[in-house]
Amino acid sequence: MNRTLKTFIEQNISHQKTENNRLRELTKIIDYIIDNIEKEEIPNNTLLNFVCTHNSRRSHLCQIWAQTMAYYFKIPNINCYSCGTQSTAVAGPVIAHLEKVGFEVINLSSGENPIYAIKFCSNGNSIISFSKTLETPFNPKENFMAVMTCSDAETNCPTIHGAKKTVSLKYEDPKIYDKTPQEEYAYFQTSLAIANEMYYIFTNIEKRLIS
Repeated sequence: MNRTLKTFIEQNISHQKTENNRLRELTKIIDYIIDNIEKEEIPNNTLLNFVCTHNSRRSHLCQIWAQTMAYYFKIPNINCYSCGTQSTAVAGPVIAHLEKVGFEVINLSSGENPIYAIKFCSNGNSIISFSKTLETPFNPKENFMAVMTCSDAETNCPTIHGAKKTVSLKYEDPKIYDKTPQEEYAYFQTSLAIANEMYYIFTNIEKRLIS
């Protein structure tokens, strides 16, 4: 794993505590992943699709941190995606934050909806990030868990076709601080909250697999 990113995780995330009112939904995700891992079906990849309205901020941070924590805790066959009820673009402050905490970001294409390759280690697969809808062919169409990361997506898309299970894991939208002096701090706080809960999910999966 990239050294700067590993240091960020060890210094800022591993010591954070998870709020009790979030544990129910986090436990649903843990149970779902454990159940998939313990099945003898081949292939038994676990697919997680993080859904938000515009697929520009929170859903991308969830996808990237979930995939990163799966690698960090050596949990195999986890494939994370993100999408929205609308397609826009990955927000610039998200990319700036990811680079600052230690991710390598490679711009694969420009335009209104740029495509990025996000890397948490130099020799690992990239996380491909661009704004997508539920219908975009890049994303899975069945046998995935849908994780709703904002209330708008939950309201506008109460049924996610193809999802085996759906859970609600809402986060504060840092968009309201765009182009203000609080922008960088707001994105840091939202990312930290997400990273902390993805850490909680995968550290508990690791513990249960060991036991």
